[in-house]
Parts: sequence; C-alpha cells; structure tokens
Amino acid sequence: MTTSNYASERETDEGRVFTVTGGDWDTIVSGTDPINDERIVVNMGPQHPSTHGVLRLILELEGETVREARSVVGYLHTGIEKNLEYRNWVQGSTFVTRMDYLAPIFNETAYALAVEKLLGITDDITERATTIRVLMMELNRISSHLVWLATTGMELGAISIMLYGFREREYILDIFETITGLRMNHAYVRPGGVAQDVPDEAVVKIREFLKMMPKKLKEYEDLLSGQPIWTERTKNVAVLDVTGCVALGITGPVLRSAGLAWDLRKTMPYCGYETYEFDVPTHPDGDVWGRYQVRLAEIRESMKLVEQALDRLRPGPVMVADRKIAWPAQLAIGVDGMGNSLEHVAKIMGQSMESLIHHFKLVTEGFRVPPGQVYVAIEAPRGELGVHAVSDGGTRPYRVHYREPSFVNLQALPAMAEGGLIADVIAGGASLDPVMGGCDR
Repeated sequence: MTTSNYASERETDEGRVFTVTGGDWDTIVSGTDPINDERIVVNMGPQHPSTHGVLRLILELEGETVREARSVVGYLHTGIEKNLEYRNWVQGSTFVTRMDYLAPIFNETAYALAVEKLLGITDDITERATTIRVLMMELNRISSHLVWLATTGMELGAISIMLYGFREREYILDIFETITGLRMNHAYVRPGGVAQDVPDEAVVKIREFLKMMPKKLKEYEDLLSGQPIWTERTKNVAVLDVTGCVALGITGPVLRSAGLAWDLRKTMPYCGYETYEFDVPTHPDGDVWGRYQVRLAEIRESMKLVEQALDRLRPGPVMVADRKIAWPAQLAIGVDGMGNSLEHVAKIMGQSMESLIHHFKLVTEGFRVPPGQVYVAIEAPRGELGVHAVSDGGTRPYRVHYREPSFVNLQALPAMAEGGLIADVIAGGASLDPVMGGCDR
C-alpha cells in the first residue's frame, strides 16, 4: 500500500496499524531503546502555549538537550487558497484577510496588488488609496509586533509584558474599527483601492497614538532589556547566522537580526515606499535578543512611516474610476444601517434595463480579469509575503498561492533548536513569530 508523509502503516500482532501524521513519530521511536538508551522522544504541542500557535514539535531529547527536532504543521488548515477558486475576485479579499490573522491588511494588500497587476491598472490606483494602504500596513505592523512582544514575554515568564503589549494593540484595533468597521479580518484593501475613506476621527486617534507610543516603548525596554533573566533567556539563544537564513529562505526580522538589511520596502519597493524616509534596523548576533531588538526598532520606524503617510493624505478618491472594478465601494447603505440607500436604488432602477442587468451581473459575477499569471511580494511583519495569482480570463481566480513567511521560517526551528536546551526551543520558536493561520492557510 502506498503511504505519504502524512500517513504510515506498520505491522503488529493485531494486524496493520495506520497513523495519521505518524510517519515521523514511528521513524524516530523505532530508533530508540527506552530501556538502555537515555534518549526519549516527546511531543511539544499541538496546543497553543509554548509553541506560539497550533504547532506540533517532535523532539528527541538526551536529558535537557535537544538532539533532533521536527515540525508538524497542518492542524489549523482552512483551505482558503482553494476556496478562492470558487469566489469572484473581490470576494477573495474576505478570504485572504483571514490567513495571517495578526496581519490581515498585508494579506489583503498583497492580493489586491496581484489582481491589479493582472488587470493592468497598477498605475491607476489613486494617490490617496496608496497612502492609506501604507498607513494601514504600518499600523498593522506595529500591532503585529506588539502581539509578538506580549506572547513571547509570556512564554518566557515575563507575564507583565503580555498586559502591556495587548493594551497598546487594543488602541490600534480601535483605530481599525473606526476606519473599516471591524477590528480584524477587514477586507478593507480591495482590488482598485480601499473599501472606504479614512474619517477625520481616525486621523485624530492615530495622531494621539503617535504621541503616546514612544513612552510605551520606553516602558517595554525598562521592563525587559535590563532584566538579567530576560537577557539570559534571549542572548546567544537559538542563534541562526545570515548564511543559515539565506540557505533556508528565512526573511523578515529574523534575517535582519542576523545582519542582512533585506527589506522589500527598500530593495523592491511598492506602494510608493521609495518616497518615504525610514531605516531598516539590523542586529549582528542572529539570536533571540537580536530579534527582540530589531522588532522594537521596526515599531519606531513604522511610527515614522505612519506620520509621513498622515501628512500626505490629500483629498481625493480612494478607488479607481472604472465602475466595473470599483463597484463594491460605490454601494450606499440605508439610513437604518441595513440594505441599500433609497438614492442608490433609485440610481440603479432609474436608468435603462441594460444598466440594471449590468449592475446585477457585477453583484453576482464580478469583473473579468485578463488571462495571465503574476507574482507580487511585500514586506509583512514576518517577512516576504508573496502572492502567485493565475487568471484564465474569468470572473474567479484560477489559482492563488501565497508564499507565507510563517511557513517558510519554521524551517529554521531545527537549526536553532538542535544541540540546545529544551527550554530554548520555546524561546527560539517564539522568536520566529509564526502565525499558524498563515502557515496552514
């Protein structure tokens, strides 16, 4: 019988036994002698605490030392990429936003940029829409790094920072709710622009946040950076140098913490990032401490970018003029907050029958995208987030595949963990900042 990496078959006195995701486990266990060998095999996960998500690690231990580590993913699979093939191009935004649920704006922006490239309208995106995208992405980068700081601190025993990090993240989520109507999974960035404009109320909140945040960052550093336990648990722990990062395809803060200033906003700019002033923080040591330092520095750089984006917000449209592509953004909600406004209905019904049929087709089918395929990559909080989108000329994607940094970066875990202590597996895994919704999309 043919078996895969996800299933195995073995003979016992009772007959054949099949195990799901057990192939690796059986291979490791069969090579150990539980009586005479001091090595043991244990599961870490798949539960959320310590593994930074629904991740299973198979560890072969000799005392407290990790001799072999293997990652097992797939416990959170949602089939989002496959679902995209059964929805129109605009509806895809509501799916991709749920992949990496800590960085929904990045999922949406990468997808929108790919669809716009297929449509050939990249240069038609309005200045205000592009500026809003940068504004929202950098706020999202800050909120994502705050969750990393909070959860990593908790996993290493610094419980207080969990409260600090989530406190400031809540403020950003309040801003997102003011702008998009939702705190997460926004479907705000769409092909052609954004769903709606940024209200003045949100601009006030963002400026208040920019005034408040420097003091909060100082609090984080006072709480952690000078503490001997934190430094012992992070310095020279889970080291991965730049050669290892490049060999494994590692990107984002993990790569930059090894000394390589590779940031797609600088090296392969998009959304006008080449016109903004900001630095790419690096650290030479490639350890957990370096990743902590890089992420704190990136929060400060994102604050600079947010302030510049606010200063660039000039009045103007937030969606392309083509009505076929812009249709969802042209909807007007009724005064009761439900259904279409009477003015919008009158506009549709008061025109020709052809206009009504055209509107109905946009609602049910969406717009068509010329056949072709593109790859678009952006700098997400965890590294290079790439979208390979394929169109067969229809109203739905033929195929969409994400190059998700959480999935790729998890390759580094064995290199970081093997030869170290079991406690350092938690520190090293957390320093990768994997989000399993993105890994198992």
